[in-house]
Order: sequence, then structure tokens, then C-alpha cells
Amino acid sequence: MTWYPFLGYGIFWIGLVVSIILYAMKRKWYPIMYLISVSLYIFTVGFIIDVFELSKNGILLTLAFSALVMIGLGVYLSKKFQK
Repeated sequence: MTWYPFLGYGIFWIGLVVSIILYAMKRKWYPIMYLISVSLYIFTVGFIIDVFELSKNGILLTLAFSALVMIGLGVYLSKKFQK
């Protein structure tokens, strides 16, 4: 049995509880969107690692590549919405 379903369900329930608490405290949507994006990122990387059965180097390369994609996307979107 793989560990991926436990990771997915765990992240979902923890994210749901934390997002309800954040919304109750701040009454703003953007912290919930950040939480959803982080949860989706962890879920996706966990899925890729589990499905392709990557080695240690493969996991590190996947995390490094996804970090570069997220940094590039963040820089692009910040410049786009700054104008």
C-alpha cells in the first residue's frame, strides 16, 4: 500500500480546518487561497513522487524544478499585476 492517499487526505483535512479558522479570524479570502495553493502543491508533488517511484535524486530534482516554476510564475504575475 502506498503512502500517497494518506498524504492527500491528511493535507485536505488539515487545510480545511485551518482555512475555516483563518476565515473565522480574518474574514478575508486571500489567506484561504494561499492555503489552497500550498496544499495543492504538496498534493501534486506527492502524487508525482508516488506514481513515478522516484529515487532521492529524482525527488530533489522534482522539488527544485517545481520551485523554479513557482518562482518564475510569481515573478511574472507580480509584474503583470503591478502595471
